[in-house]
Amino acid sequence: MKSQDTLFVGGPLDGRVLPILLGPTGHPPKTYRVPVPDAAGGPPSVLVYRRVEGGRSKRLGLPRGWKYEYDPEGDDGGRLRWPWSKPHRTPGATPGDHADTADE
Repeated sequence: MKSQDTLFVGGPLDGRVLPILLGPTGHPPKTYRVPVPDAAGGPPSVLVYRRVEGGRSKRLGLPRGWKYEYDPEGDDGGRLRWPWSKPHRTPGATPGDHADTADE
């Protein structure tokens, strides 16, 4: 399998360049999760990094590589979204808590 040296920005891995395995399309994964063991022997915490473009070429505007930026929330934004899927709901949201502007 091919790998690519990828820069990490922010978080504990800031400034490090690690080899990341590429997928069948030649791109690294959209999210990169790093398990960090707990010193007290508890469950490990997970650091989440999101893939962003490293830059664009001048002439064609194509991506010039990738880098990973630290995501402190670490939410699961990488789930598949099909056109027929229901929209993602935030936890604690109740139906009808948005303002109704139809009567205005």
